[in-house]
Order: sequence, then structure tokens, then C-alpha cells
Amino acid sequence: MTRKIRAAIISYGNIGKFTLDALNAADDFEVAGIVRRNITPLPELADYTVVDSIDKLDNVDVAILCSPTRIIKDTALEILKKGINTVDSFDIHSNIIDLKNTLDPVAKEYGSTAIISAGWDPGSDSIIRALMLAMAPKGMTYTNFGPGMSMGHSVAAKAISGVKDALSITVPLDTGIHRRLVYVELEDGADFATVEKLLKADAYFISDETHVKQVDDVSALKDMGHGVHLTHKGVSGNTHNQLFEYSMRINNPALTAQFLVSAARATFKQASGAYTVIEVAPIHFLAGNPNDLISRLV
Repeated sequence: MTRKIRAAIISYGNIGKFTLDALNAADDFEVAGIVRRNITPLPELADYTVVDSIDKLDNVDVAILCSPTRIIKDTALEILKKGINTVDSFDIHSNIIDLKNTLDPVAKEYGSTAIISAGWDPGSDSIIRALMLAMAPKGMTYTNFGPGMSMGHSVAAKAISGVKDALSITVPLDTGIHRRLVYVELEDGADFATVEKLLKADAYFISDETHVKQVDDVSALKDMGHGVHLTHKGVSGNTHNQLFEYSMRINNPALTAQFLVSAARATFKQASGAYTVIEVAPIHFLAGNPNDLISRLV
């Protein structure tokens, strides 16, 4: 019997919890342990090894980074240097190339592999956009998110000084244009006007129409549902008016976690280096015998 892939979960927030579910549902994985800053025992983790450093875990094959985007680069560099593969859901689209170019030489030097930005957007949606472009190379693609909770934007809003908790809702205005509705629960003594100014200047929000509202209890508003509608209208050869659409309604962290686990599997089918998901053969994300998969899917 083939040895199972030993995966470590790095950070145990929303994505980390769903990653644990996805690993337990996958026959080819086992949980090597969970790395979190606060190792105070949690009842749901009683059967798992919980540590504050990946160095305290045995025989880790791949680390699934469930950490906020802004610390992923440093975390990935540290782990790749140990010869351990990494996957992450880094979601600042404009910085993806920089992350890839930073991780790639390190992964190659230490014989490890990273698959970056492997959530659902960027991630699984990136693959759909690539396929649409392959079918109609000329034309326009529009990605419309929501309405729903953006985890990356919510984490970014929560990181603003004076914010106790935050929820960022993405509202699609069509043609890839979005409105951000941000609900903030403030720390005692925090000034709302200052928080609003800082938040709107943050890289996550500066390019979109953003509305910030103060509320007493953010938790009363949270719903992890989200979605996307992709549209591509283009040209196949010299034939115009080719129209493709793709939609889904999802639990945001559950889908992110599932695709991270699929990407973790794919790291062992790549040469050392750093990759985005569109550089990986789709079959490499899947468990099972390749010939059986080809027979079933082609």
C-alpha cells in the first residue's frame, strides 16, 4: 500500500478548520499535525498533535498554509528551506508573480515545491479563465464575485488599527466591477473616521468603491457564503460571438480548503520550484489511478 501524504496545517482559523475536514475525507492524506501560535487545547483537536512550530512535527511532506495572505511569503520561505512542500491561498492578484519569483529559486535550491494562490480565486477560477481563453483567444473575460463574504478583505479590514472585528461583503456591479461593504466593530476608544480612512487606503480596498459601516456586533452578520459568475465573450479562429459562462455558489473557506488539499497532492507531481495553478496539469490535482481518471473524465 502506498504511504499516505503527511500534511501539516499551518494556522487554525476558518480555512484551517475546513482543511482538517478535507484532509480527513481524503484517502491519500494523513494529518501530521497543526501549527498555531496558541496551543491551548481545543476539544476538537484532542486527537491531533498541536504545536507552535513545524519543527516539532515528524515527517511532514507538505505544509498547507492557512495563514493570512500578508504573512504567506515569509512562512513559505521558511518551510521550503526545510525541504517541505507548501501550498497557499495568497490572494493579492497583482503580487502573485512577485511571490512566485521569490519562492521559485528557494524551492529549487532546497528540493521542495510550492503551489501558490491555490484557493478558488485566484485558484480554481484561474483554471476556468485559462480554459475559456483557450477556446476563444480573443475577447473579454469578466469575473463577478458575490454577493458574499470575502475572507481576504475581512482579514485585511480586521488588521486595521482600532478594529476589533470586521466583515467585508463583495457586491458585484457586473463587468468585473465590485462594491465593498465593510462592517467594523471597533476597539474601545477607537475613532471611526480614522479607521475608515485607513481602511479605504489599504491595498485590498483602494481600487474599489468601498463603504464602511460601524456595528456593535460583527458576528451577528457573518455568513461565509460567496460565489462567482465568469463570462467570456470572444472569437474562436475568425468566428465571433462565442459566449461562455461559469457560475458557482459556495461556502468560501470550505472550497478554499478543499482546493488547497488538491494542490497539496499536486506538489508531488511537479519538479522542484514554485507554480501557479494554471501551470499544473489538472489531473495532478486528483486522487486515483491516472488511467482510470482519463477513462472517466475524457
